[in-house]
Amino acid sequence: MISNQILQSTIEGLKGITRTEFCVYDTEGIVLAGTSSSMNVYGADVVSFVNSPAESQVVGGCQFFKIMDENQLEYILLVRGAGDDAFMIGKMVVFQIQNLLVAYKERFDKENFIKNLLLDNLLLVDIYNRAKKLHIDTNVRRVVFVIETAQENDSASMEIVKTLFIGKGRDFITAVDERNIILVKELKDNEGYEEMNRVAKMVLDMLNSEAMAKVHIAYGTIINEIRDVSRSYKEAKMALDVGKIFYSDQHVVAYGQLGIGRLIYQLPMHLCRMFIREIFNGKSPDDLDEETLTTINKFFENNLNVSETSRQLYIHRNTLVYRLDKLQKSTVLDLRTFDDANTFKIALMVVKYMNYIETMNH
Repeated sequence: MISNQILQSTIEGLKGITRTEFCVYDTEGIVLAGTSSSMNVYGADVVSFVNSPAESQVVGGCQFFKIMDENQLEYILLVRGAGDDAFMIGKMVVFQIQNLLVAYKERFDKENFIKNLLLDNLLLVDIYNRAKKLHIDTNVRRVVFVIETAQENDSASMEIVKTLFIGKGRDFITAVDERNIILVKELKDNEGYEEMNRVAKMVLDMLNSEAMAKVHIAYGTIINEIRDVSRSYKEAKMALDVGKIFYSDQHVVAYGQLGIGRLIYQLPMHLCRMFIREIFNGKSPDDLDEETLTTINKFFENNLNVSETSRQLYIHRNTLVYRLDKLQKSTVLDLRTFDDANTFKIALMVVKYMNYIETMNH
């Protein structure tokens, strides 16, 4: 269904060309759009015309026309005048509005198709049949972006994203929930992940400056077949979650660059708990005081370099060694060795993941 605003702007534009007054009614005799308020009094005549077999007729100095959407009566058009000119102009306006109906219906069908494709609601044979009917290429490179906004149903951010991409014609913008905007982007042959990262940062900067929106953006892997769009979407959703847990300072996250965070995210909780008990003897890194955690993080940042870490923490080298020895006694892990440091770092990530899951479950 075309919006009343579109109908209004269409008939106003046609009035400017033809210098003729128009009014569009629905099938119940209610005015949807018009260029002259004097034509708003034909409600009862419109209802009678709806129930008649005629496709057009003259009533009270106006030419009435039926506007069909395939075999379904959609609107009644009134044209001021009763001669041949009014009839010819009316037929042209009917043709124009019927074409609008076809265009909007196709757009709606495409959006529905993309939503069902993202959510994996289509059989394989249906994907290719419907794509063919909707004139959507099935064998082109695409990638799915998930743009999470702080506000639910953020229409301003949605409009900005549409302005950036909808004119391209081969990209699709939609939403499958209240918080996320989905961009299914078609890629040129020479475009890869570097270009996708630039696209994500462009969207981020635009939403930050224009909509003043706080957003996080994630994207999946590049796919070559339309049937794999749902996989790229699932990857982008996972990247968004993994980014929140392990890379909270990053506003753009790529599924292909999640590293060990992707593995930890897919671990069952009972294995995570078992691992933490094994490493910390029933304790948790959350039990460590702030000073110790700051020391550990700085030590990792400096690639286990004792001298550089003590310098940046403004403490004596022996003080740092004492803290590391104290940590070794409580955890049986010597962070000065690569294996133990790596185990501890993974353990910290596992605890972050566990805390995130517990927060989500409450």
